[in-house]
Amino acid sequence: MLEKAIEIWNAILQKRDTTQFDRGDISFIIVAGAMVSFMIPGLAFLYSGLSRRKSALSLIWAVTASNAVCIFQWYFWGYSLAFSPTATNGFIGNLDNFGLINVLDNPSPGSPLIPDLLYAFYQMEFACVTVGILMGGIAERGRVLPAMIITFLWMTLVYCPLACWPWNINGWGFKYGVFDYAGGGPVEIGSGVGGLAYAWVLGRRQEKELLNFRPHNVSMVNLGTFILWFGWLGFNGGSAFGANLRAVMAIWNSMLAAAFSGIVWCLLDYRLERKYTMVGFCSGTIAGLVAATPASGFIHPWAAVIMGVISGAVCNYATKAKALLHMDDALDLFAEHAVGGIIGLLMNGFFASKSIIALDGVNTNVTGGWVDHNWKQLYIQVAYICATCSYSFVVTALIAKCVDLIPGLHLRTTAEGETAGLDEVEIGEFANDYIEVRRDFMAWSALDDHSGAHKASAAGDRHGQPDLAQVEQLHRVHLGEPDSSTIEEEKSVELPHTGGEAL
Repeated sequence: MLEKAIEIWNAILQKRDTTQFDRGDISFIIVAGAMVSFMIPGLAFLYSGLSRRKSALSLIWAVTASNAVCIFQWYFWGYSLAFSPTATNGFIGNLDNFGLINVLDNPSPGSPLIPDLLYAFYQMEFACVTVGILMGGIAERGRVLPAMIITFLWMTLVYCPLACWPWNINGWGFKYGVFDYAGGGPVEIGSGVGGLAYAWVLGRRQEKELLNFRPHNVSMVNLGTFILWFGWLGFNGGSAFGANLRAVMAIWNSMLAAAFSGIVWCLLDYRLERKYTMVGFCSGTIAGLVAATPASGFIHPWAAVIMGVISGAVCNYATKAKALLHMDDALDLFAEHAVGGIIGLLMNGFFASKSIIALDGVNTNVTGGWVDHNWKQLYIQVAYICATCSYSFVVTALIAKCVDLIPGLHLRTTAEGETAGLDEVEIGEFANDYIEVRRDFMAWSALDDHSGAHKASAAGDRHGQPDLAQVEQLHRVHLGEPDSSTIEEEKSVELPHTGGEAL
């Protein structure tokens, strides 16, 4: 019986028309999907570099493991819930394509240029990047096992509906005329607002952890940013779903937006600190790429320059929102991804152009935004933004709160675990396997000072307040007036030579 079924299946495959798709288009999207997949280690390195040493590996682990959970969910029912063409409710798909059933060589729901199976793979990589971004919400206090449970539930209840709305042929956003090229709603707002909600349910880190924080490895931040930039060209270029001029235009717009946004962010930071910060440049670059995600396939290059300048400035100031909201969004998911995605979607309302949209040879009769005198497009974009933001925050918060109530799945580590670092209490390995002491050699103490003044722990929020007690102590040391207890402790401990900043 099994052999007969295999023979019938092979006969069906042999009869299928495999010539309806251009092999150049197929090859291009395969490579673009692989480039998007490479964004996963880019995210992991970025998050690790931005965190403290003592929690650096836990973020790499969370991003890596969420990728595996997402692949399973997408194969299991995620693709069907997002893109099943037989669902007509406009909100979410059905299970007709459960386990990739009947997903093979029919023209894809997203474009007739590529087959359904390739489209499913490419969209899966989008989902993997999105949940990787979401994992930034657990920074330095979130347990990783509950985070994996939340990843599966969030993919099912948040990402799949958000992807269905603008990209499924029966989604309400698609029918309403929303312009969302590569995921301003599902990817950027979903992860940015969802990450903020996750961080809100987790609660703020201990106050001592919000002092004098500096990213522990800025070189890793830069490496992660450029890996992301490389992958983003596949992310935005591949969303034209073919090797065509619209893909090239999307790549150009992504480059321009990233460059101008990085420059603007860096200049704004220089205005305050008189320093050309590397973290600032990387943050601005990512903000520009985020804004380009929903807009790069709709607008002219001159509009991408405007978008880059606006996103660099607005996202920079948006980093202050977490202080106003009293939410500990440690890695600025909201400021970078949610605000950047909103800017890109709004730019489509103003600058989307019919001539750019038609470059793919498929969407030749789509009118753009205000530049094409389509005045209603702006309020369509605004309505879509409001729907995605509110849905993402409310449902993500509910998922996180419900999981937190399950015995054994509390989201947050203990206060002691937060002080020791998630690498030690959750992973048992370390990104940098050496003892973390103080940034300045003369300010450290390997032995625990029971007064609490010299404990060897870092602190942190990227925009936190300096630890003035440490500053005063360092000042006395440099004036030749060190504390006697510190001198005795330094004499009693033999230190390996690791180089100044490594300490």
